[in-house]
Amino acid sequence: MKKEEKLSSGNDNKASNLIEALKAVFTSDALIYVLKRFLISLVTIFAVITVTFFVMHAVPGGPFQAEKAISAEAEAILKEKYGLDKPLFTQYLTYLSDVVTRFDFGPSLKQRGRMCLDIILDGLSVSAKLGVSAALISLVTGTVLGAFAAVKRNSATDRIIMTLTTAFVSMPSFIMGTFLLMIFSLNLNWLPASAAGGGISGLILPTITLSLYPTAYITRLTRSSMLDSLGQDYIRTAKAKGASGGSIIFRHALKNSLIPVITYFGPMLAYIVTGSLVVEKIFAVPGIGRDFIGSITNRDYPLIMGTTIVLSILVVFMNFVSDMLYRAVDPRISLE
Repeated sequence: MKKEEKLSSGNDNKASNLIEALKAVFTSDALIYVLKRFLISLVTIFAVITVTFFVMHAVPGGPFQAEKAISAEAEAILKEKYGLDKPLFTQYLTYLSDVVTRFDFGPSLKQRGRMCLDIILDGLSVSAKLGVSAALISLVTGTVLGAFAAVKRNSATDRIIMTLTTAFVSMPSFIMGTFLLMIFSLNLNWLPASAAGGGISGLILPTITLSLYPTAYITRLTRSSMLDSLGQDYIRTAKAKGASGGSIIFRHALKNSLIPVITYFGPMLAYIVTGSLVVEKIFAVPGIGRDFIGSITNRDYPLIMGTTIVLSILVVFMNFVSDMLYRAVDPRISLE
């Protein structure tokens, strides 16, 4: 009976804690903060759309000037077909209305017969696999190495980790990608050089290349933040109370050291998922980066705009998620 009473009491306490946590999330202050951030996000995306649209159209040239042997009459017909013969502000209002009401970026001017949204989603599906894998590897590896370096401060292990991270932060991705390509594809022949037809194995090298810089950066962030946490009063209090070393490191120091990592991880994830242009070019990854480069080269206005908007939405959304995670990591932070 006593065991049953204890279990019942424990379950009641858990349910009570969950209810209190939900109440804390849905307080009026939190809802006002969420609404405020949502409105700011909308204004940010609107500003990106507006600036990109007018700057893009201000660049000399046009999307049909590269066509072979195109006459003035044919160019005029193409402009009329895609609405480019209308005044610039009219084009802007039409485009803004299509994006807001239907999330429609229009047809591609170069990939005839294809809608920009379909092209973006096809490329994003590949870039997402690559980016999410690289981001998770970076987060786990960087956090572990940073915490280990902080615990082993000024040791040989700490110096080796910091030397490697400095090298990876300083080395451009195209150099690292080329280096890995030469070793594992050309010399050892362990992995395919192209991700286009290599299946899962074709994504290993670009994933490693994409993950090296953020891994090194997260390692340095975690180490610096954790060294600061290890010197705080609450760590000394935990030691005085006889807390174990693992409890001090993981429950107290590491948890309170994650805020800088969360701040960096949100935008970093959006950037990686959208695709690294250089890495996708080196390994022939059929991701969104390849389409974005092609759209700029060919002045494919709708595809440029669509890719830019998707990137902006990802960055804004991940920044918003990062702000929400602050409270989960450190309850002392208030949403204002």
